[in-house]
This record gives sequence, structure tokens and C-alpha cells, in this order.
Amino acid sequence: MDVSYDGTDFSGWARQPGRRTVQGVLEEALWRQPPGAEVPKSVVVAGRTDAGVHATGQVVHVDVVPLSEPSGRVPVSPEGIPDLTRMAGRWNRLLPGDVRVLGARVAPDGFDARFSAIRRRYRYRVSDAPWGVDPLRRHDTLAWGRPLSTDAMNAAAAELLGLHDFAAYCKQRDTGTTIRELQRLEWERVAEHLLEVRVSADAFCHSMVRSLVGVLLLVGDGRRGGAWPAKVLESGIRDSAVAPAHGLTLLAVDYPPDAELAVRAEQTRNIRTSP
Repeated sequence: MDVSYDGTDFSGWARQPGRRTVQGVLEEALWRQPPGAEVPKSVVVAGRTDAGVHATGQVVHVDVVPLSEPSGRVPVSPEGIPDLTRMAGRWNRLLPGDVRVLGARVAPDGFDARFSAIRRRYRYRVSDAPWGVDPLRRHDTLAWGRPLSTDAMNAAAAELLGLHDFAAYCKQRDTGTTIRELQRLEWERVAEHLLEVRVSADAFCHSMVRSLVGVLLLVGDGRRGGAWPAKVLESGIRDSAVAPAHGLTLLAVDYPPDAELAVRAEQTRNIRTSP
């Protein structure tokens, strides 16, 4: 399933007791199927997003269990398989307006939304206008009160590309690795006062994109030197310069050809060692 959402009023992707989350409202819509529909289990997401982070290209998969006696109320194609286009329409009528299912299809063998992915692509938006941010963009753009240099930020970003241990740019957790391959980190001024940075990697650890953005913004406005982000990386000690969540959007998740999905998932499950 391809999913889009405005993260403003969500406590992130992952289901949490007593909190409104994207996973929670999506699973609730899936569970509210007519009698005789296939019964979904918990959904698996390509990349968990933090509170306030948006997505235009999130990907999830869900395993379903066919009931033994379908009621006939589930729309089917002429070939007798569930019509997922019409089912997506039903889900969208059940979902709140800040979440949409853009499309759904039967997954190829071996597909796993999380482990089969080869790349996640994000965008972060910043306004360096002296008056702040366009009111219509206030939920997805950070207001930065100082002029920013894209040249300075791109020069510093180039030193962070490649396979590294990004512990200094990740919120630490007890398990898992912080080794990631950062494939793109590129700033562009798309309008007079509007900047965007495009970030892609094989995977991201918790708060990694926002930490990269936060450090580079301090270089861009001149408060830190261009060598500082690389020194932070080498130190392995997390810095407190983390950009706010609302400027971040998950744009897309890339996958290999169908025949390579299962192999990719197995490779990703193996914990990587330090380069």
C-alpha cells in the first residue's frame, strides 16, 4: 500500500497507547472490513516517522488471512481476486482527511516493506525569509531567521556521504546498528527565500535526517565552520542540533526488481559491521 499523510496532528507513525498515530488510524480502517473480508494483521512500514513528520510516499505491507466463506460483499476483479482499487476507496472513506491510501496491490513473493527497501528518500524545507514562512507552508517548512548559504552547506554535506557509523547523528537505542550508507545530501534554493535539502540513504536511524539538517543549518548561517559536521561524525558523540520535525517529508521508498526482493530482505536483516 502506498500511503500519504500530514504528520502535524500525529504522535508519529508507530502505534502508542492513548495517542493518535498513523499506524493506529490505518489499522483501524483496515480492521473495519465488511463481514467476509480478508482480516488484516498488523501492518509493516518501510520507515517509521517521528511525531510531526509527513509522508507523500510511505509504503506498508500487511499479511491477510482469507476467511473460509466469503460473504460476497468484498469487491473482486473479473479474475476473482480482491479489487484493491475499490477497497482503497473504502479505506479512504473510513480514514481521517490527513491520511490517504494512494494505491494498493498484491505484493510480489518475498516482498517486505521494511527489509526489501534499498533506499529511502526525504526532503526538508526551510525558509530563510526575514519575515518567517509563508502561512500556507507553515506545517511543512521551517522558519529560519538567518540568511543561509547553499554553497557552504553543500560543501560540508559532501564530507558526510558514503558508508559511515552515524552514531553522532542518531538518537541512541539499545539495539540495532547506526552504520548507514548516506547516498545523497544536497541543498537547493528553489525560490527566493525557500530552500530544500534532498536526503537519501539505504536506511536511516532514529532522528538521523533531522540531526544532519540541524548541523548543516548552523554551517549555512555562519555560526559553525564547514569542517564541523565531519568532526561531529568522527567524534561519535551526538550533538544537540536537531531540526524540528515539521519540515521533514518522506518522499519515496525504492525497491529492487521483484526477483531480488527476498534476497534483499535477507541481506538487510543481517546486522552490518563497521567499515
